Amino acid sequence: MTTEQTGQTEPSAMTGTAPGIRWQCVCVDSTAPRAVADFWEQALGWRRTYDTDDEVVLEPPAVSPEDGVSPDLLFGRVPETKPGKNRLHLDLRPVDQDAEVARLEALGAAHTDVGQDDNATWVVLADPDGNEFCVLRALTPDELAE
Repeated sequence: MTTEQTGQTEPSAMTGTAPGIRWQCVCVDSTAPRAVADFWEQALGWRRTYDTDDEVVLEPPAVSPEDGVSPDLLFGRVPETKPGKNRLHLDLRPVDQDAEVARLEALGAAHTDVGQDDNATWVVLADPDGNEFCVLRALTPDELAE
């Protein structure tokens, strides 16, 4: 059947046009949205653009390369605690992995085990609400040049 027969438009991948949708934010369930947002605000250096008892939104710094590109982080209140390992997590790419892990621990992150191998090149941490995230190894000069 042709698109005229089905009444459907061609997929954007076929036409070369962008879809009429964009990724707005990553939503993180939390029993304490402000406390977890405090951690991520300091960890990422992002700005708080919305703040209520039940929802907090963080966005990249205004006029930074990430502003308008990286999805916002929305922390929304839920009554239940996190039941197990995250199905979705953030990977952070530092300039200095050891220094960033130490800084994040000072902000309240804790090492956690999600089954990673002892030879892993990343470090798994959890934010104050138990949400896992990874601190990847720094890129080599050759990788940065690519």
